Amino acid sequence: MSDSWMIGVDLGGTKTEVILLDRDSREYFRLRQPTPPGDYAAGLEVIRSLVGEAESAAGVRGISVGVGIPGTVSRRSGRVKNANSTCLNGRPLAADLQRTLQRPVTLTNDANCLALSEATDGAGKGYEVVLAVILGTGCGAGVSVRGQLLTGPNGLAGEWGHNPLPWTSQEELARRPCFCGQLGCVETFLSGTGLSLTHRLLWRARHSAQDIVAAAAGGDRAARRTLDHYMPQLARGLASVINVLDPDIIVVGGGLSNAQAIYGELPRLLRDHVFGGECDTPVVPARHGDSSGVRGAAWLGAL
Repeated sequence: MSDSWMIGVDLGGTKTEVILLDRDSREYFRLRQPTPPGDYAAGLEVIRSLVGEAESAAGVRGISVGVGIPGTVSRRSGRVKNANSTCLNGRPLAADLQRTLQRPVTLTNDANCLALSEATDGAGKGYEVVLAVILGTGCGAGVSVRGQLLTGPNGLAGEWGHNPLPWTSQEELARRPCFCGQLGCVETFLSGTGLSLTHRLLWRARHSAQDIVAAAAGGDRAARRTLDHYMPQLARGLASVINVLDPDIIVVGGGLSNAQAIYGELPRLLRDHVFGGECDTPVVPARHGDSSGVRGAAWLGAL
């Protein structure tokens, strides 16, 4: 029976992932493939192929599909907007996927998928208001309230990544152009790409965020100094969201969620910027790790 299964797809900037879950959230199949860079049509074909693989594992066809994307869908036009995978912007992705897969397809922002996953059976289970932030290629967030996604009329709930980093000089903001056309967005500081840029500005050396975090953990002094810049920036960014939303828990996903310094140092730093000088908000890694978003996409398609 197709309604016994759920398929989720996470369409990322570097990889596309599919997962097959049953209705008890048990995983039966998961597969990743590289996302064709800048090639919209090839990306559709990758999704078609991955969904076919998942259905072969289930032995049935016509399973519900939910897709997380690094952007959102305009209510007005039905087209993707605000995607940092810019080849998606302006495209009728939902309609194209429905035609490609021959079934209804539910799309939402990948951070919303993370929030839904972690609020359903992850680190945010049992909390009323869950803020799930992605610190990866980009920087976004999703909000779950009593187990339901909060999206808003513009599809922008949780889009903290495209506000200027608070309590930051104009000179520093101007050094960080963003793909959205603004300067000094939170994403340009706090994403993996932003961490790499910080390292390059400090040391004139190009390293990936993953390599910087690993080097810092291994005692590299330059990498540790880079993280010493990053952690207060992360605290300022998250404090500005706490000052507006005051969530019951913050769940961190994306590649940088593996940086243990976040959970050891951030709680102390948040108090410096949260209004009133107190902050009791727990900050924890996503329970389902880097598969949380694709799990949330599966639940999205089944709702």
